[in-house]
Amino acid sequence: LGDVVSAVGQQLLGEVERVYAAHGRLTDEILSSLQFVFQGPLLPALDLVDRKAVSIVTSPSGRSLYQVIGSSGTPYTCFTSSTYCCCPSYRFSVLLKEDHMMCKHLLAILLSKRMGLIQTAGVTDQELSAMIVQMDLS
Repeated sequence: LGDVVSAVGQQLLGEVERVYAAHGRLTDEILSSLQFVFQGPLLPALDLVDRKAVSIVTSPSGRSLYQVIGSSGTPYTCFTSSTYCCCPSYRFSVLLKEDHMMCKHLLAILLSKRMGLIQTAGVTDQELSAMIVQMDLS
């Protein structure tokens, strides 16, 4: 069942991209579908998208990661190649309870990517390494 829900979610995110490109906003119909699939994390994720809180951070070596400034101002780091977030909600709601597909930070990344609203930032390789180390300390 998880694979089916994941496939539906991916298809829906493709629809987000199409609808946003056509209308410059998300329609009520797409928002309703997103709410049905993603449930609890959706509204907080949309708030993060609205606040332009999602950035892709790239270093001179070509490595990159996502950073989402959470609603409390805390930065959360997420890898571009996985669906892991260092936030407590990910550990509790996604990994432990398994009642959400992803946390609001990961959903905000996916929505921002599909809507073309990701900020960009450049850092040194050492700064990027420090961001990754900080993930383990969260």
